[in-house]
Amino acid sequence: MSTYKFSVKVALSALTKQFRYIEEITRPMNPKAIEAINRRWEELPDHVKTESQTLGKVGVGCEGTHGVFPKCNFACTPCYHSKDANKVRIDGEHTIDQVTRQMEYLNSKRSPYAHAQLIGGEVTLLDPKDHARSLEIIRSFGREPMSFTHGDFDYDYLEKLVTNENGKRRFKRISFAGHFDTTMVGRRGQRKVSKEEDIDPYRKQFCDMFKMLKKEKRVKFYLAHNMTVTPQNVDQISGVMTRCKSMGFSMFSFQPAAYVGNERRWDQDYRSLDPDYIWHQIEIGIGASLPYHDFEVGDVRCNRTAWGVLVGDNWHSFIDSADKRDRKVRDFYLNNMGGIHFNAPLKLLIPRLIRLTIKHPEIIPLAIKYVIRFVNRVGGIIRIIKHGIAPKTIVMHRFMHAEDVLPAYALLKRNEMSSDLRIRETQERLLACSYAMAHPESDEIVPACVQHSLLDPTENTLLAQLLPIPSKRKLNQQTLQDA
Repeated sequence: MSTYKFSVKVALSALTKQFRYIEEITRPMNPKAIEAINRRWEELPDHVKTESQTLGKVGVGCEGTHGVFPKCNFACTPCYHSKDANKVRIDGEHTIDQVTRQMEYLNSKRSPYAHAQLIGGEVTLLDPKDHARSLEIIRSFGREPMSFTHGDFDYDYLEKLVTNENGKRRFKRISFAGHFDTTMVGRRGQRKVSKEEDIDPYRKQFCDMFKMLKKEKRVKFYLAHNMTVTPQNVDQISGVMTRCKSMGFSMFSFQPAAYVGNERRWDQDYRSLDPDYIWHQIEIGIGASLPYHDFEVGDVRCNRTAWGVLVGDNWHSFIDSADKRDRKVRDFYLNNMGGIHFNAPLKLLIPRLIRLTIKHPEIIPLAIKYVIRFVNRVGGIIRIIKHGIAPKTIVMHRFMHAEDVLPAYALLKRNEMSSDLRIRETQERLLACSYAMAHPESDEIVPACVQHSLLDPTENTLLAQLLPIPSKRKLNQQTLQDA
């Protein structure tokens, strides 16, 4: 073969590989994501396979870490962590190692894209560099991380988190979930309160830190507001929503308390909490009805979710369930857009959406007509320009009681369904769980309720031995040696 022909062959081979690579990275849906989504649909119990179900259609659910930093410097009542959680010292190397192992396992077993919560005890007890490294690792495995915090930290911590030693920006965007409610004990300047309204200055201070971060460091943010609901504060939910809906949070998440975790912190009748009443209180606060069957995430007995926008102070759902044209748009999204990675860079997202449009040209008239209807429904383009438009997600997550989860999960491990109605309901909800945690050492992915009810106590006992907190005597001896 002549040198010329050989060079042409090599060039054509390289060009073919390049075209193949471009074709693969611009596919609207990643084949592995589609495979994982389809597998999740097959795993779901029949009762949640509804036309509005999102699991198994557009995603596989959220993920969370465990055993990475269980210690917290608050003493909340109730708390889902076991009594030994605060006996485990914060250790950056341990956190980074466990985050890596868990994300690597989730990436190999589930979709290559997901939302992963960096959660344990209090995330800001981590050194900012270890926190940042954990976020980078989560993203390296295709996950969008959200850090969970009680919100009682200073702006200086955020600066160190998002910038490196040279002052250069580490992240263009970060997500935090701040927990604020009257069950919490330990906030600086406010040890314990009974009125949710008294916490509002701290909620605002939390949001203002991120607004300042965006202004000074050009780091965008997504904030969630978490609130544990108890019989004592359930009637204050509407006030929290009314006062805080425009404060800067993009998500409001309400978690009715359950008998799980440290039993010494159970001080009320949590079984008396009525999910319908809680949801109604949220609706009063937002000033509108919140339909939660338009999009379902797993079992509605676990999760109620409403997606929409605020235009000024007025809430508008993305979908008008009474309009069959809107339902058609919803159905197209659920049935044809699963596996699209919307957080991908624009240089990848745009060609992927173009290819999707070529495959489904009907998306163009569907989208145009929907946008026109939606703009008219919220009051018109002038109103949007005048008041602004702020996307919001409102959710209620009902954790299950440990005494129900333990027998329910034991039976599921034996592929048995209980004849006891309460335990059977627990089993059905576990099978449809949308929030999972990884155990690479046992080759398992378990629901979060199983993690907190069954696995946390043993895990934290072992971690307390692996990462013990030094006694005051040892700390004093170490201080003398360092001196």
